[in-house]
Amino acid sequence: MPIPVISTAQMRAWETATWATGQTEAEIIRRVGQRVARRARKLTRAGDMILFLLGKGHNGDDARAAAKQLEGREGEVLEMFLPDTDLLPLESALKEKPALIVDGLFGTGLNRPLSEAWLQIIAAINAAKIPVLAIDVPSGLNADTGETFGAAIEATITITVGAPKTGLLTPAAWPFVGKLEVTEEVGLVPCPLQAELNWTQPEDFEHFPPARTAAGNKGDFGHVAIVAGSFGYHGAAVLAARGAQRAQPGLVTVFPQPDVYHPVAAQLQSAMVNQWKPETKLPEKTSAALVGPGLAAPEVFEPLKKFTRYLWRSAAYPLVVDASALDVLDAEPFQKNFTRVLTPHPGEAARLLKTTAANVQANRVAALRELSKKFGGAWVVLKGHQTLIGRDEGNIFVNSSGNAHLAQGGSGDLLGGFIAGLLAQPALAADAEKTLRYAVWQHGAAADKLSLTRKNWTVEDLAAELGNAR
Repeated sequence: MPIPVISTAQMRAWETATWATGQTEAEIIRRVGQRVARRARKLTRAGDMILFLLGKGHNGDDARAAAKQLEGREGEVLEMFLPDTDLLPLESALKEKPALIVDGLFGTGLNRPLSEAWLQIIAAINAAKIPVLAIDVPSGLNADTGETFGAAIEATITITVGAPKTGLLTPAAWPFVGKLEVTEEVGLVPCPLQAELNWTQPEDFEHFPPARTAAGNKGDFGHVAIVAGSFGYHGAAVLAARGAQRAQPGLVTVFPQPDVYHPVAAQLQSAMVNQWKPETKLPEKTSAALVGPGLAAPEVFEPLKKFTRYLWRSAAYPLVVDASALDVLDAEPFQKNFTRVLTPHPGEAARLLKTTAANVQANRVAALRELSKKFGGAWVVLKGHQTLIGRDEGNIFVNSSGNAHLAQGGSGDLLGGFIAGLLAQPALAADAEKTLRYAVWQHGAAADKLSLTRKNWTVEDLAAELGNAR
């Protein structure tokens, strides 16, 4: 199940409910230490040295517990209880070039500005440019607001306990949090809380998509139509088609502009390719459509506007609107049983809302709600770090997968095709919320998988890996 994003006060209430059952803090600390040690081992190699920085609170206890479970790594534990005299021992430890620093200095209980001595300690840690694994929250960060108490450790990965805290998801916190992960179950009672914002976990997609019947045929799995590709942007149509193919609908038909028909058709084998013209009608048995990737040529604008708006009002099947087609949409209503999906990045969202990308990023949840409301309750996939999926009402889901290597041209085209290819399948279109969440998670998880083996992978590599993450 998705995990609610909660405040530090809610986290304390959850812990109090756990202690009431007889569970002990010592056992929770032992389990958190076990999870932190497991993550630290994955981030290092046999024989590496890991530096554990311990503060006075429970984060220090968690780090101490982790240091006892290294299995093949060397651990140096540095207790930092006296900041006025701790800088020299820290600098000496940093000169040994540990492979990883585990940050257990401050937890969510920090509530006042840091002293000058602590500011110097944090500055030294950040200046060392050594990967940091932060426990629960990067030291110095306010877990409710995402602001710092004067400074904060810049973590590579933050492994937070139980559930994400609200401040860790704010853009202000991103430079310090790094990649946010949630610990596996550590002995807390089942989470009694609910929230507007929910964190997606890989376990949410066990047995999804559902297994296909042995007698299934291509007619059972839908036909996706992709209107994409114009002069100078033909590759977007190819990538969108490959994304759709990785979703495995029964049929894929691509409709590029006439002047790029040949380069698009030459790069696709199993997908059908037809020229798109203003009078073009999509196949009679189309079960989902994607419109927009690579349609940036100025001469395409007017015919694309009429065509996209017609589909938005009239198509009974799921419609995904991406890239250039977002700019031609009007805020027109559609039948409530229709599925409509917008997939903007922050800049595109800003244009649709007549604001700036900075304003969108400052409150991504509000931007998503406003976009969906403006466009009749459509689903919105607001792309970027921690992509959001939701509508004007109900839950919003934060994607947990992906990394900065997704910031390549064509990545969004691939995702748009993958979403449309999934929604073309009747069994998946019936649960649009879960299907959209899965598509976004799978896209990011494929990128994470590629990054484990090489850092210079391309979107073409991602196209080959998409759909294979587990």
